[in-house]
Amino acid sequence: MAHHAQAQPTSNLTLVPLPPACPELNAAENIWQYLRQTYLANRVFADYTAILDACQDAWRKLLAETGRITSIAQRDWIIIGQSL
Repeated sequence: MAHHAQAQPTSNLTLVPLPPACPELNAAENIWQYLRQTYLANRVFADYTAILDACQDAWRKLLAETGRITSIAQRDWIIIGQSL
């Protein structure tokens, strides 16, 4: 059974529960999709170790792309009213 911490309500904060599958609200899903499409798609792997190696290589390539994670994960509704 999952444990859910209960946030204390405040007058200036509204908690909105997210649906379980909602990639437009979950930046990590978009990053994973980019990795799959760019580095991992249309490949056959010899074994589990080959899959892990390919994922590690894809992650390293992604990290080498300066600003790519920010561009994938950025949402206009997150940064409204904040200075960049």
